[in-house]
Amino acid sequence: MEFNVNHPIIFLIVGIIIAVVLAQSVFFLVKALKRAKEIGMETKKLKRIIISAAIFTVAPAVARVVSVIALSKDLGIALPWLRLSVVGSMSYETIAATNALSGMGLEFGKIANLDAKQYVTIAFVMTISIMVGIWLVPLLCKKMKTGLINMKNKDAKWLDIFQSSMFIGMISAFVGFVFCDFSGVFKGDTTGLIPVLVMAVSALTMLLTGALMKITKARWINDYALPISLIAGMASAIPITAWLG
Repeated sequence: MEFNVNHPIIFLIVGIIIAVVLAQSVFFLVKALKRAKEIGMETKKLKRIIISAAIFTVAPAVARVVSVIALSKDLGIALPWLRLSVVGSMSYETIAATNALSGMGLEFGKIANLDAKQYVTIAFVMTISIMVGIWLVPLLCKKMKTGLINMKNKDAKWLDIFQSSMFIGMISAFVGFVFCDFSGVFKGDTTGLIPVLVMAVSALTMLLTGALMKITKARWINDYALPISLIAGMASAIPITAWLG
């Protein structure tokens, strides 16, 4: 039987895994609602939290769909659907798949048809590589937490500086990714401006929502500021890419 990256059996296996994940989500949602009622949280407040959380997931969900479509050309729909629905991100999955293909002498985006061995190799690299983070949590997080508590007891101000520095370092990695192709602008290649302008649109949208919240005194805007800025950024990528790409 000829291998097909979109074979129904692959979709069946992936569907079962995602169904288990959805069942876990429903289980914890029900447990959380029961616990909220036990401690006396108001129903009105619970509804507001649920609506806010649901809206917050819209932008990431759109990004996931776009990512699945982008990866489906080479990997089919089932594998990207599984990876991006359970764990992983577009940037990680693309890098993992590219490195796996490169090791096999292939180039991502220029593959006619993957055979079964190549497909399994890519799935194996994607899965095993990201498990490093899962292994490190039980090994290091308890020690890190103890160290942070000790630091707080000695000097709370230094702890705030340390945590802020770690956060800035993490954000800098993403900012570096945005500006990594910017140097091409000086050589006449304007595609490096696309992620920079998309980030600028998102940031400007966030500032405008913050200003609107202060002017109108509507605190509910704060719950929707991030999803709105994310969607605005993704929407702006379409005309910006058409203009500069």
